[in-house]
Amino acid sequence: MPTLRSTTRDAHTISADALVLGLAAGPDGPTVAREGLPKETVRHLADAVDVLGLTGKAGEVTRLVGVPGVRPRSVVLTGLGDPPAAGPAYDPEVLRRAAGAALRAVGKTASTVALALAGDDPAAVGASAEGAYAGAYRYDPKGAGTADAGPEITVVTGSKAAALRGAVERAAVLGARRAWAADLVNTPPNLLRPDSFADRVRSEVRASKAKVSFSVMDEDALRKAGCGGILGVGQGSDNPPRIVTLSYAPARPKARIAYVGKGITFDTGGYRIKPIEGMEHMKSDMAGAAAVAAAVLAAAELGLRVAVTGYLCLAENMISGGAQRPSDVVTMRNGTTVEVLDPDAEGRMVLADGMCLASERTPDALVDIATLTGMQVIALGDDIAGLMGNDEAFTTRLRSAASGVGEAMWVMPLPVDYRPQLDTPFADIAHKGSRAGGMLTAGIFLQEFVGEGIPWAHVDMAGPAYNAGAPKGYTPKGGTGWGVASLVALAESYAS
Repeated sequence: MPTLRSTTRDAHTISADALVLGLAAGPDGPTVAREGLPKETVRHLADAVDVLGLTGKAGEVTRLVGVPGVRPRSVVLTGLGDPPAAGPAYDPEVLRRAAGAALRAVGKTASTVALALAGDDPAAVGASAEGAYAGAYRYDPKGAGTADAGPEITVVTGSKAAALRGAVERAAVLGARRAWAADLVNTPPNLLRPDSFADRVRSEVRASKAKVSFSVMDEDALRKAGCGGILGVGQGSDNPPRIVTLSYAPARPKARIAYVGKGITFDTGGYRIKPIEGMEHMKSDMAGAAAVAAAVLAAAELGLRVAVTGYLCLAENMISGGAQRPSDVVTMRNGTTVEVLDPDAEGRMVLADGMCLASERTPDALVDIATLTGMQVIALGDDIAGLMGNDEAFTTRLRSAASGVGEAMWVMPLPVDYRPQLDTPFADIAHKGSRAGGMLTAGIFLQEFVGEGIPWAHVDMAGPAYNAGAPKGYTPKGGTGWGVASLVALAESYAS
């Protein structure tokens, strides 16, 4: 696993395999964005930039060896793009991406890295550290996860201010938890079933020094609790469903927040079977539950003065003689009867039971997060999640928190006029409307299971949770760990 530490030493005096510096683009040509380098180093780098035709555009990474005046064995120039018009400081997301691209480029050839992209601004220092950690992430298919995948990263700061050290320490916690969530998403579905997912989380809770309580409802407990939604989804599998509850409860919390995550460990589509193209990515359909578990642990490890409870709704959507049929009617935890029209719209069913359980504890706010609909990707693409909710101030708060950590969300409506699409003569509600506006009617359905008076937000992250294409910035191929940072930042907004 990568390690992060901070130092105020001059970057060029640090013993490391690689020194990462920013290369800024601009109307007068690219320039190395770091003060305090020896004059001979500055001249050498300027000549190298000119000879190699570097531009400083975002995503451009170049590694140089034999650079005079520096102790590191190599210098890595990572493109920052054009400087901001409003001043010299780059947006934190620019620094995250530049650091991530640099660390991914050096890969396993650098076991020690000095990172000098930011000075004395805590947000910039934290962002560059976060990006570097994420860029160093490697999934180990032999099951060791990130244990042997990362270098020692020394973040160069402009002073010894406690806020700067704290930013790096926070980045280390957040980075480790995002990497763990990505590990879960990348785990093959034959190795991550509802029961083994629960076991993995239990083991992680025990290994953590934070005080987080763990409990799990098996199929018998779910049946007694009347959780017909998740039981119906899981009834076609030989691996029965589970709901895991994680609770972090500090003394005198400033708020109590509940997070509910969709955890479909594999989704065949059930008796609306998916096409084979892309089905291999359905191991990622549990990314919401992974994000929730990681966020609860991170909140506890950071010692936030906010009580956070996470509900992981774990099931496998398979086909068998006992699988759910279109037009089945099930009874949810809160007594609502639901007609299941499409077995491939299973995520909302497991979430609804989890949201009922969460609402019974009357939290101050409730968020559900899920790889829920293909309509989200069609509407917003692979990088922007859909955000819906019943309270404008709360959705604005979540979107602002997410924006601050580089996770883009776009607020979508929950039109009252679309609610009749869910009417059915056979139950209290149908679980799906028409294909057009499908992301919105999914949110409208989930809204039915929010306790009265509870501010609620629904995050549909079908696109950002899994990157099937090439790595970019600090985003790896495969599981991205998306959502962890937003949930942690939301909790921090209540703690401050």
